[in-house]
Amino acid sequence: MKIILMMVATADGIIARDRKQNVDWSSKEDKKLFVEETKKSGAVIFGENTYQAIGRHLPNRLNLVLTMKPEKYREREIKGELEFFKGSPLEVVQYLTAKGFASAVLGGGAGTNAQFLKANIVDELILTIEPKLFGQGMNFTEGEELDINLCLTECRQLNTNTVMLRYKIIK
Repeated sequence: MKIILMMVATADGIIARDRKQNVDWSSKEDKKLFVEETKKSGAVIFGENTYQAIGRHLPNRLNLVLTMKPEKYREREIKGELEFFKGSPLEVVQYLTAKGFASAVLGGGAGTNAQFLKANIVDELILTIEPKLFGQGMNFTEGEELDINLCLTECRQLNTNTVMLRYKIIK
């Protein structure tokens, strides 16, 4: 199974000012790219904080929300559309593979991204850089120590000021 980590960041590398900030600051082109990629794979993985920041599930794809307490969300669950899961990154991959998915987009947050990168199961990184500076906030791996090499496979201008970088993760 292919795992694609997809994030949007400011020019100074910040994905959010804090855990509760929604991505309402990103461009419409970035949002369109996210919708296209997540619908193409059919599955998107979020951490609990990111799901809460978004405030709803995304239609027409499986939203798999990682949480330490999936029972807390049982009444919200919609099988095949919004599911809550407790497990390691490898268990997530096994679960999605068993459900027939060939790929999934990892949509954050920072702690979830770091767990998947540390488990060495992320295959690709799609990073949109927006023309903003926050100065302080969260980077997309919560400052975890990593040593991962990337190979640029695509660089595309999404609008006058926004670029998308697509990298293959070198394993």
